[in-house]
Amino acid sequence: MRKFNIRKVLDGLTAGSSSASQQQQQQHPPGNREPEIQETLQSEHFQLCKTVRHGFPYQPSALAFDPVQKILAVGTQTGALRLFGRPGVECYCQHDSGAAVIQLQFLINEGALVSALADDTLHLWNLRQKRPAILHSLKFCRERITFCHLPFQSKWLYVGTERGNIHIVNVESFTLSGYVIMWNKAIELSSKSHPGPVVHISDNPMDEGKLLIGFESGTVVLWDLKSKKADYRYTYDEAIHSVAWHHEGKQFICSHSDGTLTIWNVRSPAKPVQTITPHGKQLKDGKKPEPCKPILKVEFKTTRSGEPFIILSGGLSYDTVGRRPCLTVMHGKSTAVLEMDYSIVDFLTLCETPYPNDFQEPYAVVVLLEKDLVLIDLAQNGYPIFENPYPLSIHESPVTCCEYFADCPVDLIPALYSVGVRQKRQGYSKKEWPINGGNWGLGAQSYSEIIITGHADGSIKFWDASAITLQVLYKLKTSKVFEKSRNKDDKPNTDIVDEDPYAIQIISWCPESRMLCIAGVSAHVIIYRFSKQEVITEVIPMLEVRLLYEINDVESPECEQAPPLPTPVGSANPQPIPPQSHPSTSSSSSDGLRDNVPCLKVKNSPLKQSPGYQTELVIQLVWVGGEPPQQITSLAINSSYGLVVFGNCNGIAMVDYLQKAVLLNLGTIELYGSNDPYRREPRSPRKSRQPSGAGLCDISEGTVVPEDRCKSPTSDIKDNSFSRSRSSSVTSIDKESREAISALHFCETFTRKADSSPSPCLWVGTTLGTVLVIALNLPPGGEQRLLQPVIVSPSGTILRLKGAILRMAFLDSTGCLVPPAYESWKEHNVPEEKDEKEKLKKRRPVSVSPSSSQEISENQYAVICSEKQAKVISLPSQNCAFKQNITETSFVLRGDIVSLSNGICLACFCANGHIMTFSLPSLRPLLDVYYLPLTNMRIARTFCFTNNGQALYLVSPTEIQRLTYSQETCENLQEMLGELFTPVETPEAPNRGFFKGLFGGGAQSLDREELFGESSSGKASRSLAQHIPGPGGIEGVKGAASGVVGELARARLALDERGQKLGDLEERTAAMLSSADSFSKHAHEMMLKYKDKKWYQF
Repeated sequence: MRKFNIRKVLDGLTAGSSSASQQQQQQHPPGNREPEIQETLQSEHFQLCKTVRHGFPYQPSALAFDPVQKILAVGTQTGALRLFGRPGVECYCQHDSGAAVIQLQFLINEGALVSALADDTLHLWNLRQKRPAILHSLKFCRERITFCHLPFQSKWLYVGTERGNIHIVNVESFTLSGYVIMWNKAIELSSKSHPGPVVHISDNPMDEGKLLIGFESGTVVLWDLKSKKADYRYTYDEAIHSVAWHHEGKQFICSHSDGTLTIWNVRSPAKPVQTITPHGKQLKDGKKPEPCKPILKVEFKTTRSGEPFIILSGGLSYDTVGRRPCLTVMHGKSTAVLEMDYSIVDFLTLCETPYPNDFQEPYAVVVLLEKDLVLIDLAQNGYPIFENPYPLSIHESPVTCCEYFADCPVDLIPALYSVGVRQKRQGYSKKEWPINGGNWGLGAQSYSEIIITGHADGSIKFWDASAITLQVLYKLKTSKVFEKSRNKDDKPNTDIVDEDPYAIQIISWCPESRMLCIAGVSAHVIIYRFSKQEVITEVIPMLEVRLLYEINDVESPECEQAPPLPTPVGSANPQPIPPQSHPSTSSSSSDGLRDNVPCLKVKNSPLKQSPGYQTELVIQLVWVGGEPPQQITSLAINSSYGLVVFGNCNGIAMVDYLQKAVLLNLGTIELYGSNDPYRREPRSPRKSRQPSGAGLCDISEGTVVPEDRCKSPTSDIKDNSFSRSRSSSVTSIDKESREAISALHFCETFTRKADSSPSPCLWVGTTLGTVLVIALNLPPGGEQRLLQPVIVSPSGTILRLKGAILRMAFLDSTGCLVPPAYESWKEHNVPEEKDEKEKLKKRRPVSVSPSSSQEISENQYAVICSEKQAKVISLPSQNCAFKQNITETSFVLRGDIVSLSNGICLACFCANGHIMTFSLPSLRPLLDVYYLPLTNMRIARTFCFTNNGQALYLVSPTEIQRLTYSQETCENLQEMLGELFTPVETPEAPNRGFFKGLFGGGAQSLDREELFGESSSGKASRSLAQHIPGPGGIEGVKGAASGVVGELARARLALDERGQKLGDLEERTAAMLSSADSFSKHAHEMMLKYKDKKWYQF
């Protein structure tokens, strides 16, 4: 047994009770004495918390805007709340019930928001803290909420219900008033039918004592709050969808289900003053126009200097089949119909004043679409849209994979931005984005972060993710190198996917050299080089590779070099091979089966390549004897060696992208040579076969039967549950015959036990838990590198783990990470001077790996993580130094070796929802938190860890959730988050004018307290609604607790999750929370105290 020093023993105790049982699993082979490595990471360096959520709110359902604070709120069908201020100020909150948000109402300029949910609850959110929290909730027990209205500067919220009644809620105490407007009192007594649910409530802008109530059936009632009776009733024979006032309070407009708008004079209830059908065809003989689709919403906004705006959604005629959803803007005699890309959920007109009784002066319309947020400039001719500064286009094409890089080279973001800025669209409004409330947080992080997303249409987006913000830098379209099929008949029958043939599956990126390599769903690999110069590529360099899975009775001997290929690509000819020389012209073999053809056709015309990423080489796997190529399951590129390698469930191929030559093309079994530990049956290459159980084949959603093997990664998930039996027993024929390449890692290390110095090699991991090492013999640098071949040979080194191999990395003898060698980026499209060429001849590729300068006696450690366990193997001896069984009952989905606080750890995400970290090299458990169960394949495909304690995954098809597992980041998060609420003066109320004040006719005020208060209206029925006190400022208390007694607070939260209690500590914390709640309530009451009073009432 290895000796631990006393510090390590203490560490083991603080790592938590779970590690005590796991400690036994860390096996150290007897007699193997490793040098002691000081590990800096302890369990107290780790804490898990969500940081920010980016992207478009998934399935939006409600919209609200605070015109003074300039904050926008969006609610969703899953109970999420997203708040947007100035670009970079965003916030995500969640209602615990998960019920859909049906309506949102700001308490304008108060830093509070009321949400109404489909489960008939109302919630009051406090926005005056960085992480908004619920102060109060009210659950309606006997009625269903359909509409809410909160007048400006009032504390009384009107709540309309499905039964047609209106209740009134005091938003300070969140209690019901005894004042109720019953539907049978509101409508005509002679009416025999129920008027339907309340669809609209608003007070007359000029008289707060008059309430306009719209019922679904078509009845509108003007209710006098003081006399408790209806002043006027307006009836129309079409259902009502929405109602809006003219600011003078003498007219209102209704939108109806037959596509009409009716304008009514308040004092003329008999019939509307005007009936308009904006999209109806006017018939000559004066008949009513043909009915149109319902107008779902209308807004009526006035201007001082011109005609009013009437803005509406819906109302198109029924014969416009296939027409996109529209927003219609009617201004005077002009009508503009603005087509939208998706259906309209809601819209709001942004106006200069928050007062409803003043000229509105509309300047923009914010339109919430099903999958986008559009802001239209009303002040500019042609109504252009504003350029959206929020990162809402993540889902422009569905995300199929993503990678996350923290601590990138400092020049990378400016370089990507400079090429991406040229891709910007023109024609936007020239004005500043008007939603500009809130303040930025303090960016405590000094390092740059980049997120790369791969998409179903073959596009790749680079995002600047530094300091918890997100901004798109650059977009690359990988499909540009392929011929597009003009129509369905023209579609090549070589496609292995029905849709999205260019979908990205794997991204391999070297930030230092800026080399990019992608693998796509059609078994294609493209290598890109970064350049700031535009180039025209006459012929796109391409290779075709024939990866065949076939076992003969006679084992093929190990070969030093790849077996000769049936195509000329195996030569070491440095010239790009023109497409014409490919055998893809023979699309069928002698027996009529499709053979030697790739799935996609590369363009044979010159390709103009803009500054940014430019195609260096296209590699495609070809059909073999009637069988389509299998999808690629792993990929790696190394800029120092000039090599790219990829594998699938048939085998592995290595390509020299400098010489444009295939170096290695082996079936997985051939990699073993004579060391194959499995008995494998010979099989015909044309036998139908099951999809691989690993890597990306695994992750394509819906891969169940062979026909489905190549479904696009974006296809719907038929079954959300995700389980797979992974037996490690070698008797499973399916597992033996489908051994796929699941991990690849270039490095400079000891390839064999007898090696005295490290050398370049490739480590290959398979789905059966095998690690094989391939030795690389590279020619000297400069011109020799382009003339002499790279010699590739299996080394015979084989290591075994339980479960598919996921990730590999290397540590030096001091425990520091050994990064793969790389060549720093330089512009290659600039002609070099003679002196430069001379230098190049002598230059070897830069190997930035500490191992190359190490003394011969020093050793290294290989860190290997599989689905079930992790091992640290000492090199060159190949002894197992440390071992940790990560999970018995589940399996690891993602494992990454990352740096954090000057230390290195292994971070894992398991299918059972646990996030774990282990120290390196000793694999001590440092963190084990149940975070989220794997509910769908999207999470499995997109979860990734990166350096500095950062991680992310796609939480919905449109949103990225970022989280941290670093204690330091958790503690600094409060500072980094932006503030939504900023103290702003409420604009002055409109001047009533001398004569209006003298003779009346101005705005009439109402003492609502007198009407709705308990003294005059009595108490509401207790069974009608239940008051639930909210957690209030619990986030603030949690933050304080984590700072002062972080360990105790974390323990308490962990135990809470398991439904246990902590007795005395629990009670003390509860008292602390209740005092925070009462404090927040008291503060809120003080804030609202004088709100409804006029200056003369003080």
